[in-house]
Amino acid sequence: MNTDASSADDAGLRALLLKGLAGDAAAHRNFLMGAATLLRAYFRNRLRGSPEDAEDLVQETLVALHTRRDSYDPNFPLSPWLYAIARYRLIDFLRRRGRRKGDFSLDEVDIGEPDPEFAASDAKRDVTALLAKLPEKQRRAISLVKLEEKSVKEAAEATGYSESDIKISVHRGLKALMKLMADAT
Repeated sequence: MNTDASSADDAGLRALLLKGLAGDAAAHRNFLMGAATLLRAYFRNRLRGSPEDAEDLVQETLVALHTRRDSYDPNFPLSPWLYAIARYRLIDFLRRRGRRKGDFSLDEVDIGEPDPEFAASDAKRDVTALLAKLPEKQRRAISLVKLEEKSVKEAAEATGYSESDIKISVHRGLKALMKLMADAT
């Protein structure tokens, strides 16, 4: 890995995030797009053979980056903050998967230290307000699969939609949430 290039990427994304925090919506949108590129590589390397799950995690992490952007301390490099959030999303995903399949152990996953900066109630309010702006079908699919941690099959049974319809609704809903967040900054 070329550390000069990765430190330049970190500095560029950091500058975009700081501009976004100062109210520059275009910079924030560019930060999220740059972060998405890094996150895709991060999750695809960890979830080989599951590009749909990797993309869902990218979208979930972008939502978390957006809702937690004020927790970034500009006195520190950006990458550790960004990847810590990604790691927590991955751990949550692996726990959900293990709960569904019953054969997964977190013993070999380095989960790191707890994140005291994250105010879950603030993020929940942000996500609830954003979800309210989505069409009912997307909102319901995201609520069941991502918030209530139901399987796609369980969500399909609860709604009467097909499993592929649930997957598409979740994916489109997460993309719509990202657009709403970018527009809000």
